[in-house]
Amino acid sequence: MLYHELIHSSGHLSRLNRKGITGHNSFGSPDYGKEELIAEMGAAFMCGCAGIENRTLDNSAAYVKAIKEDKRIVITAAAAAQKAADYILNNQQ
Repeated sequence: MLYHELIHSSGHLSRLNRKGITGHNSFGSPDYGKEELIAEMGAAFMCGCAGIENRTLDNSAAYVKAIKEDKRIVITAAAAAQKAADYILNNQQ
């Protein structure tokens, strides 16, 4: 849960400026769903770095319903999640 929220915080305007955070997105909208997917994936990346087993909450699958129209969502969300995790971990490329 903490890593999930940390990933969300990286989307702030002064950080990585992600549309899912900086825009006005209603619950269930595609941008909201994408941001939740980014946070879930980023949290999994962070757990991997920390050696923590990540357990997915049952309700996290509900966010996927909002993003099923975008066939590239997993690729773009994974890239954004990795960028967020790198930002938090201060990994420079």
